[in-house]
Amino acid sequence: MATLSFLHSQWFVEPPVPTHDFSGQTVIVTGANRGIGYEAIRHLLRLNAATVILAVRSVSRGNEAAAALHSATGRSGAVKIYELDMGNQESVKKFAAQMEDLDRLDAVLLNAGIYTQDFEFVDGHESTLTINVINTFLLAMLLVPTLRKSSQSWNIAPRISIVASDRHVMTNLPEWKAENTFQLLNDEKKAKMNDRYYVSKLLQILLGRELAKRLGDPRRRSAGASRIILNSFTPGYCFSGLTEKAHSVTAFGFWLLKKATARSTEVGGRTLVAAIAKGEESHGKYLNDCEVDE
Repeated sequence: MATLSFLHSQWFVEPPVPTHDFSGQTVIVTGANRGIGYEAIRHLLRLNAATVILAVRSVSRGNEAAAALHSATGRSGAVKIYELDMGNQESVKKFAAQMEDLDRLDAVLLNAGIYTQDFEFVDGHESTLTINVINTFLLAMLLVPTLRKSSQSWNIAPRISIVASDRHVMTNLPEWKAENTFQLLNDEKKAKMNDRYYVSKLLQILLGRELAKRLGDPRRRSAGASRIILNSFTPGYCFSGLTEKAHSVTAFGFWLLKKATARSTEVGGRTLVAAIAKGEESHGKYLNDCEVDE
């Protein structure tokens, strides 16, 4: 049934062009110098976002992306570049500290992620876990104080949206039964790297739900309370560079799937904008085709 649902979405559902007005808003997008993150920023600039922060590992590539965005949209000066290496905890901490100086922060799109079949330790953990899960949620939590300050100062409900995947259904995460799930996932001898991306996306959804609970109900209106909306979503399978490091048979399979089903990068970018345009009804929820889908 999951396969049928996937094919229906890819072949018969086209996410709508975003129309939400982002006037006056500041948005952070990680992994934003290419792919669906880049396309999301093009939409945000078209929709009047005051400032879009490109959080990128390579500042030079970020500057190139900013120049292209300025040329395409005419929004000179609206794009800001900050260095952020999601494979380095210290870089995550430095970036979050820099964001504390923002007068206003309305939304965070946690888009940066990797797909790899190679086991490699990065920042003390297997690289997919480090980048897609551990440092992604570290960044989310470190940005919470800045989001809370914005909520109280501007009487808004800032949003955190995590780019997950509908392919989380391809694993039942047997490692959850272990006394220490992450310790087992970090065991190179037992690692099933063909499943690791799907594991990371399931963990994103589960951890996102837990973090949403701890952030509290954004519908509360008590005096002085801050409100933050958190959701996760799938952009669907899109043309991007995500699987460019896949090996042989797997790479060929992805190529075939892309030819048969993939959405354009621009259409994928629409889903990112839709996620941060959602309101309180999306808190703690998972979105598919731009709508809450449990």
